[in-house]
Formats: sequence, structure tokens, C-alpha cells
Amino acid sequence: MNKNYESNMEKRLIIVALGDSLTVGFQSNNPYSTPYTYYLTLKIEEMFKELKRDQSVYIYNKGVVGDLTSGMLHRFYDDVILLKPKYVIILGGSNDIGWGFSPSIVFKNLEKMYSIARKWSIEPIACTIPSILGFDSLIPPREELNNLIIEYCKKNKIPFADLFTATSDPNTKRLLEEYSDDGLHLTTKGYKKIADVIFEVLSNLII
Repeated sequence: MNKNYESNMEKRLIIVALGDSLTVGFQSNNPYSTPYTYYLTLKIEEMFKELKRDQSVYIYNKGVVGDLTSGMLHRFYDDVILLKPKYVIILGGSNDIGWGFSPSIVFKNLEKMYSIARKWSIEPIACTIPSILGFDSLIPPREELNNLIIEYCKKNKIPFADLFTATSDPNTKRLLEEYSDDGLHLTTKGYKKIADVIFEVLSNLII
């Protein structure tokens, strides 16, 4: 392999963002997607600039609208492993809960993804799923799934970003209106918030 190519690859931080429409940055009331990965890339580039680090960052957005965690698991090899990233951000489960799958079943798919990533020397960044607005009955299973994610991550020392807490009302547990596009998807401000929360986790690992 060309030595210059190898050198350039070493200077490139590769990250994969795996998920559903929340990774795509879908908005019902906006014809354009506003993926958090765009804002996250800008924040990491700014950090490298401040640190005067000779390294670039590329985040592959592997979000699929409507995808379930089973679908994410099915495409994990092609969409994550083959790209040889240093980190994979895993945000999934919102659609599963909407379809009535139990949090324990959803978590098993997420757990498999965390394990596969580490098997291939890729550090997983686990994400809790945001809350919802206008569908209170779907909040408890979200909390149950998120608790499973957090407990597992703490036990196994997996970095995690608590998006639920960062974007919800602490009293009602509902998604904050300022972050809600349609009750399920986020506004541009909401996706920027996701980028902020994930950046806080990633920056500590990258530095």
C-alpha cells in the first residue's frame, strides 16, 4: 500500500453514525434534513483547529428512516465494520418502541451491536433515545430501554450520551417543545443539541 495513503489515513478520524431518522436528521416540517452529524463534524474540526492537531474528521451518516434495531444489526457489518471507523455512534430503538417491541428485546439488539463493535476494535458510543411529545404512553418504555442502556454501559465501561435527559422536561419527562418538530422527530435546534451532547462524550475520548 502507498505510504502516503497510509499516512493520510492515520491523520483521518473516521466515525460512523448508525441509526434511524433521528440520525438522518429528518424533520416533518422542513424539506431539508439537518443531521446531527453535520454539526458534530464542525465541532470536532473546531476542536482540532484549537488544538493545532493535524488531523481531519469524517463521519459516515448511516441513518435509515424507519429502521429498527434489528435492521441496524443486520447491516452492521456493511455499514460499520467495512468502513473501519475508530468510533461508532449507535442511536436506535425509537421505532421499535413505536411498533410495540419490548425494551428488553430492543436492548438485546443494541447489546449485540456494542459487543460486535468492540470485537472489531471499534469503540461504541451508546445513545439513549430522546423522549416524545404528545404520546405520553410511549414515554415509560423509552425510559425502561434507556435505563437498560445506561446500566449496561456503566457496567461494561462503554461511553454513552444521555440524549433523553438532555432534551426532555425533567418534571414531565416529555420532549421539550423547542426540540420537537412533530412530537417524534427533532427541530434543527434539537439535532444541534444532540451534536452537543455526543461531542462532550467524544471529545473526552479523542483528546
